[in-house]
Amino acid sequence: MGVFTDGSHEQVVFCQDRASGLKAIIGIYSTALGPALGGTRFYPYASEEEALHDVLDLSRGMAYKNALAGLDLGGGKAVIWGDPDQIKSEQLLRAYGRFVQSLGGRYYTACDVGTYVQDMDVVARETKYVTGRSVEYGGAGDSSILTAWGVFQGMRAAAEHRWGTPSLKGKRVGVAGLGKVGKYLVAHLIEDGAEVVATDVSPKALEWAKATYPQVGLVADATTLITSDIDVYAPCALGGALNDDTVPALRAQIVAGAANNQLAHSGIEKLLVDRGILYAPDYLVNSGGVIQVADEIDGFNFDRAKLRATKIYDTTKRILELADTEGISPASAADRLAEQRMAEVGRLRTIRI
Repeated sequence: MGVFTDGSHEQVVFCQDRASGLKAIIGIYSTALGPALGGTRFYPYASEEEALHDVLDLSRGMAYKNALAGLDLGGGKAVIWGDPDQIKSEQLLRAYGRFVQSLGGRYYTACDVGTYVQDMDVVARETKYVTGRSVEYGGAGDSSILTAWGVFQGMRAAAEHRWGTPSLKGKRVGVAGLGKVGKYLVAHLIEDGAEVVATDVSPKALEWAKATYPQVGLVADATTLITSDIDVYAPCALGGALNDDTVPALRAQIVAGAANNQLAHSGIEKLLVDRGILYAPDYLVNSGGVIQVADEIDGFNFDRAKLRATKIYDTTKRILELADTEGISPASAADRLAEQRMAEVGRLRTIRI
């Protein structure tokens, strides 16, 4: 069976520059709301098929994320196939930038796993269709700042929906992953009066937590965390955190975290509902980062971007209320609103000007 049998993606571009070692795939799922925006993932995939599957899945996710975030941007994503520690170079990044430029503005790129703001500065030497650049070059800098802020807002909305108050004060929150986003999220939670327990696979991250927030409880691993007596679970590391093994063992009443693709497969959302666990859809609550980099397109203003990211609170409340009213899962409610906006606003482009 071919990968395009559902006819969902508008465009998929395979890019190769033998001299630099560049092998990349750019996936554009939809431009119904505007140019596609999504980051570039630099990763040593086991095969080209695995890389293609990832870019198709991720670009679709970006379309829904951007729609739900209220952005006039479509969904796209790119992957560079290879180990960034081995092959990343100025030559490769600039070659990639030229392929992005060749799409004429149909796709804006940004940072993702394996790429950083400094890389986007290099890519930008060959294309103007790049965001997530460094502050020195007029960019937004570290997008994890507003990613964490958005997750915190989504968590507050879920808390109000479940407990009647948007405060996490006195609640025990388990944070899995103390990377860039997890660190900022911990700061917001402590400031709000929450009790935080956390874990990370990196000894360096754990040392940071001990030194910066000695009041944070640290556990051995994610399995220990989810079986702990916590009120809220915040997966902030790899995808697939909610699966057939973890959901039955989870003791939290709310899940709200920064990780992408938290639901391991279709059907997990029903398992969460059946267990009475309130799930704040990942691509909604972690959209603060894309809101931040999208703001660069019109000239970055942090206060404006933060105000937009703060609205994740309102959108989360709306989705949780819709889920209750319609008797569906929050994940289904989020998809419905995103699809509705893409259809209704996208239709306006048929009116010729």
